[in-house]
Amino acid sequence: MKHTSVFLAAFIALTGGAQAEETKGFLDTPRHHNTLTSSIPDNGDQNPYAIFVAPVTAGSFQKDDVLVDNFNNDKNLQGTGTTIVDYNPASKTMKLFAQIPKDLKGCPGGVGLSTAMAVLKSGWVIVGSTPSTDGTTTTKGPGCLIVLDANGKVQSTIAGANINDPWGNMAVIDNGSLATLFVSMVGFGVGAPPEKEEEKNFINKATVLRIELSIPAGKPPVVKSQTVIASGFSERGDKDVFILGPTGLALDANKHILYVSDALNNRVVAIDNATGRKDSAGTGREVTKDGLLHRPLAMAMAPNGNLLVTNGKNGQVVEIDPASGKQLSAQWIDTDKAQTPPGNGDLFGIALTPSGDGFYYVEDDVNTLMIAQ
Repeated sequence: MKHTSVFLAAFIALTGGAQAEETKGFLDTPRHHNTLTSSIPDNGDQNPYAIFVAPVTAGSFQKDDVLVDNFNNDKNLQGTGTTIVDYNPASKTMKLFAQIPKDLKGCPGGVGLSTAMAVLKSGWVIVGSTPSTDGTTTTKGPGCLIVLDANGKVQSTIAGANINDPWGNMAVIDNGSLATLFVSMVGFGVGAPPEKEEEKNFINKATVLRIELSIPAGKPPVVKSQTVIASGFSERGDKDVFILGPTGLALDANKHILYVSDALNNRVVAIDNATGRKDSAGTGREVTKDGLLHRPLAMAMAPNGNLLVTNGKNGQVVEIDPASGKQLSAQWIDTDKAQTPPGNGDLFGIALTPSGDGFYYVEDDVNTLMIAQ
């Protein structure tokens, strides 16, 4: 297991040519980066993607447990992972939460668990499948959303015309008996990956879907409505990371704004009236672009209202003030020099700690769950 001790990068302020102002950011606080557990279960699944902190105790998990899913199988083929593991911070132990049948009925193309996962207050777990049979988008299926009970047993699936490779980490509004999920779909029209990364081959068909759920007592969630609230994002297959498209989703529920990381265009955008709109906002309005961003992926909203965005092309997390679009700082959280630049291609999921003083993340090159505090 890899251990990264007391490593903090120099913060990089964007000044636009003027003298930098002193700005207190969330990333000023976490200074220790530690390994919590391996994410590999007994079946050998690899490549941890989604992270979600349990909001309640239910079934086999406890409140504040950290659930992590795996995108690859034991042969390291992408789009074939079928497991979710459960880390308990109190006991510092990891156990298997769910192992989903590979050829799940109701999930077109099979199972490959993506960065799209949520644990609801009612105890239900919903996870996205972006499946493949050979580890590439050449054989990918449209996938589905899988509904699991609190003991990790599959109860139902959500599929259909609006769902094609659920990918991005979910943003959630959860009122117990009602819940709203926001998840990106990155598979529409995507075929085999280009031979070389410089071959752009962008397909501008990725969407963000809002799903309204009703949750009857003791019964699985029922879909009340589905609305495409954003569309036209760039997507494509990729030889190294399987698929690229909008990945990070973070909701400012007070302002009804959904922030989306547009990976291929190296920017973060905002979808206004995300909770109530009845139509697509297209690709929304641009919040910030380039600068410290290097293929922005997973995203979370810090307690101070700023966005934390992991980079796909280096081992940094970037803090952004969404009101001004200012990129406040970047912190190295993965310094593995086996990649160039360090941490390149390692960072996917991110989730705040319950106390709000740090965040969990995964390093998929060494299959570990990490914490920054």
